[in-house]
Amino acid sequence: MRHPPGELIRRKRDGAALDEREIQQLVAGIVDGSMSEGQIAAFAMAVYFRGMSAEECTALTLSMARSGATLDWTEAGLGGPVLDKHSTGGVGDKVSLVLAPVVAAAGGFVPMISGRALGHTGGTLDKLASIPGYDVAPDLARFREAVRAAGCAIVGQTDDLAPADRRLYAIRDVTATVDSIPLITASILSKKLAARADALVLDVKVGSGAILSSPTLEPATALAESLLAVSEAAGLPAVVVLTDMAQALGHHVGNALEVEEAIDVLTGRRRHARLHAVTSALASELLVLGGLAADHAAAALAVERALASGAAAERFARMVAALGGPTDLVERPRHRLDGAPVRLDATPERAGVIARMDARAIGLAVARLGGGRARAHDGIDHAVGLADVRGVGDAVDRDRPIAVVHARSTTAAEAAAAALRAAVTVADAPDAPAGPPVIARLGHGRARRA
Repeated sequence: MRHPPGELIRRKRDGAALDEREIQQLVAGIVDGSMSEGQIAAFAMAVYFRGMSAEECTALTLSMARSGATLDWTEAGLGGPVLDKHSTGGVGDKVSLVLAPVVAAAGGFVPMISGRALGHTGGTLDKLASIPGYDVAPDLARFREAVRAAGCAIVGQTDDLAPADRRLYAIRDVTATVDSIPLITASILSKKLAARADALVLDVKVGSGAILSSPTLEPATALAESLLAVSEAAGLPAVVVLTDMAQALGHHVGNALEVEEAIDVLTGRRRHARLHAVTSALASELLVLGGLAADHAAAALAVERALASGAAAERFARMVAALGGPTDLVERPRHRLDGAPVRLDATPERAGVIARMDARAIGLAVARLGGGRARAHDGIDHAVGLADVRGVGDAVDRDRPIAVVHARSTTAAEAAAAALRAAVTVADAPDAPAGPPVIARLGHGRARRA
């Protein structure tokens, strides 16, 4: 028996569990437009407050994954495992831009469906959209060919892949329902299941810059367990790694700036230690899951070889070219990527050491510069952001600013600099040493310290 969408929303609002057919009905309404944006927002808010059982979350995820086309790699003749990675999002998180070509260089194939910025966190898709000509929404034929030719392709959700998630994702961004564990789980895994990977590694962020911001591991662990439970129910081998997001990840925050930094990592020009540690840990998990390395030690060596040999940089260049970007981006990133006209040092109010950092506030500062969205259909200024962001334990003074603001106007730059000063605590010494970038690995519902 079919119920009007409003009745199903009311039942969820009042705490009832929806069965598989009812969830399928809601997902169909999201796709065919019979559910309005207001109704989708109301459903998201009901789930936010009432949650979902594991069975409901699995049904939602599978329904969303089947809401459009699914990829089939069995006849593609790839010659290696199809592997994928997803991050819950963070400030300065450009790991995917490095990891995908690294895994490709080590023998894997990485068809990665990524998303736009959500709230204060950056989106991999927005970073790639800063590359002139790069097609972030290719048709499935071009996507498949890019994966075959380069070994990896990072794109957004096309009209064919998980269309229910694409519509729900945009509405979550502007209705304060981003940090709902069932909705995060369904959003992430529906795209991954539609891409039909052989194995998946999930990077769940912990700290002030994470979507689930908390001083404890409990929300991140709950999300990790939800992701593992649904992936297991769907038959997808997966590992979750908890990583630190108490400070920005890498030197730069902002779309074009982060692409430039990723190229620096791939070519060996400059590597941020924490960014490298997270990337290596996640890539190593994928290589082991995919049978490309016997153990984590061998996988870590394979990651280093892919970077040191230039093979990963070559794979990145192939991916960019296959999807319409400039063929010389790796050699000439500053000539190809847009730059903001105003640069301003965000100097601290006093000299000292960064003792604490509010990563969420830093992400919001970039969003206010134009590097994020306040509404679902807002445009993104790819050029703005923060360069050379200092981390916890780093010395700052008038000659060593907290960061260099890249902005469109002096007024915007000054506002961002003020926000940065408010986001960090400068003292004579840090409150405590910065925690490890890789916190824990979760499998089979249990965690062990990394």
